[in-house]
Amino acid sequence: MKYTLGLAQTCHPKDGAVSDLVDRVAYEAKEAGVDLLVFPESLMTRYEQDRGDFLAAAEPLDGAFCTSIDALAAKHGLWMVYTVNELNPEGQPFNTAVVVDDCGQKQGVYRKTHLFDTDFIRESDRMGRGNELFEPIETPFGKIGLGICYDLRFPELARYEALRGADLILYPAAWVDGKLKAHQWQTLLTARAIENEVFVAGVSRADAGYIGQSCIVDPRGVVIAAGGLEQCLVTARVDTKEVSRVRASMPTLNHRRPELY
Repeated sequence: MKYTLGLAQTCHPKDGAVSDLVDRVAYEAKEAGVDLLVFPESLMTRYEQDRGDFLAAAEPLDGAFCTSIDALAAKHGLWMVYTVNELNPEGQPFNTAVVVDDCGQKQGVYRKTHLFDTDFIRESDRMGRGNELFEPIETPFGKIGLGICYDLRFPELARYEALRGADLILYPAAWVDGKLKAHQWQTLLTARAIENEVFVAGVSRADAGYIGQSCIVDPRGVVIAAGGLEQCLVTARVDTKEVSRVRASMPTLNHRRPELY
């Protein structure tokens, strides 16, 4: 099956009007023939803002933000993946990705499981950790898997989803700029595609301090579409039959020996 995948490489709007941004990009995507549109991590709430404000901004999945974005998916007749600062009644908010269909109905939810705690950023100071990997969901475009940003550095997540039938694994991200970070981004996206023989796509914020450079990689590890440093819509035509063709010629998943691992 063939469809057009779109990556909305955006900056967070300075006026905070995220729904207006999504509306504009969704219109552009629909005009470009996109069937599935993916937005970056940190879409709803900027991570950079004051911690107290960030925590206070969290909403449930049936709150105003998700309701407005789901309505826009229905308005434009697009499947979309977007991210939300999800209220957690038991602690700090979750960093959550939502899959919504072209009728505005939520079809999947994933809460980021690996938090980016380093020598200069500690996501766990303001976010709660999800405790379940995403079960790939059936869509008109094949089975879709999900990870969020830092999850890309953990091959176990992608392998879990590939073994459960994912044809495409999506990584909404706010990939922080820095030494070798852009190189690592594309290398990791390519590695996840090659080792699992699936399509992999990563869409990063394009704000100052983030790398942009969103890209779509095919099951052979070839980058078939990529963005630069600025806001843009990255699109590629995806043929899910390519997954089975690649696996027939190089059946690495069949050659696994998990009893040794």
